[in-house]
Amino acid sequence: MMTEQGQHRVVIVGAGFGGKYAARALRKADARVTILNGTNHHVFEPLIYQVATGLLSPGEVATPVREFFRGQRNTEVLQGWVTDVDVRSRTVTAAGADGTPYQVPYDTLIMAAGAGQSYFGNDRFAEFAPGLKSIDDAVELRARIFSAFEMAELETDPAAAGRWLTFVIVGAGPTGVELAGQLAEIARRTLPGEYRRIDPAKARIVLVDAVDRVLPTFSPQSSAAAERRLRAIGVEVRLGTKVVDIDATGVTFETSTGTERLAVMTKIWSAGVAAAPLARRLAEATGAPADRAGRIQVNPDLTVPGHPEIFVIGDLMSLDRLPGVAQVSIQSGKYVGRTIRDRLTGKPAGKPFHYFDKGNIATVARFSAVADLRGLRLSGLAGWLLWLGVHWAYLPKGRNRASSLVRWAVAFLGRRRPERAVTSQQINARAALREATATEAATPPPVPISS
Repeated sequence: MMTEQGQHRVVIVGAGFGGKYAARALRKADARVTILNGTNHHVFEPLIYQVATGLLSPGEVATPVREFFRGQRNTEVLQGWVTDVDVRSRTVTAAGADGTPYQVPYDTLIMAAGAGQSYFGNDRFAEFAPGLKSIDDAVELRARIFSAFEMAELETDPAAAGRWLTFVIVGAGPTGVELAGQLAEIARRTLPGEYRRIDPAKARIVLVDAVDRVLPTFSPQSSAAAERRLRAIGVEVRLGTKVVDIDATGVTFETSTGTERLAVMTKIWSAGVAAAPLARRLAEATGAPADRAGRIQVNPDLTVPGHPEIFVIGDLMSLDRLPGVAQVSIQSGKYVGRTIRDRLTGKPAGKPFHYFDKGNIATVARFSAVADLRGLRLSGLAGWLLWLGVHWAYLPKGRNRASSLVRWAVAFLGRRRPERAVTSQQINARAALREATATEAATPPPVPISS
């Protein structure tokens, strides 16, 4: 897209919560806004675990990025994974869906590329214990979870069936707790009566973490309430337990009493996050410091030190020990959008970024959640109703809200899981993609996009 002569060019890398809200804040700015995103959709990540456990379809948590900005005339969307930033020429390099690179110039750059899964230096674990950060992850995990019961039904050896009926979730933060609760619901409520050789209710769900309590960012009271509920629905909670090895057929734990190996076929990783690899490239290009998770340490106005034209927001930034939650991304995106808009109109610099902590909330099981909201603590049904209202309100308007309510009613009031169809392709596609990437021929030089 050609920009008007002399018009300011704002490039936003990432269409997650941060990038989305930054672009919205720039809708009336005298600027041309370009959003670069690796996929064609925005993911409502707080509910992605419900895709993995058959409650919601991908379309209910993923909305096309172009749909958000259909009426925002100063904004264009380009699909591509950003691979490099040249701070001298002020260009970013991205690769399209077919791998062909291209370049986009900027006057102001907003880095909102988000975070990925961290295996704490054990990246080989990823093959056997996938994380949950994208729609691809969720669909793959859904296939693994429901296929495990099918494989157990085929086994004639009880020990082999037991390995398929064991599920290990590494990481007792919100995602791990929510997944464990949903797996227990699947095994105890949804599947019983559908199999003839196995009893799904005897499935073993193990939640593991090296910390001393579940939901460590919540209050001790809420953590204790969540753990009690998990144990009540049959989840085996192992705290103070470190995972030291994962392979195709098991997990090795290390505790204060020694080392133990558990035979298990289905493993899920939710133990840590790390900034997108692009953060490291930007840190190298700008000389900006980064923390242990790879997040860039920013100024109070969310700019990169020495580069007032580059903003870093959301999970990619390190500032005042802010947590990697959606609200940080939303608020930092809005702040940066307003800051750029004010710059363009000649207004003086505003106040530094201030995060308003609205609290934490996590669902544990059907009709049970915990919430810490600025001094107010809720658990059980009251917490669950709050969780339901908050997440419904933040879902994109229209079909996402309506269809989600219908599916929640079917699952929570009854026993059905609306999204249980799986294919072998969903399990094997990632391995095929890795192989294709490894053998991919050299790509041509990047093509500049006119400005």
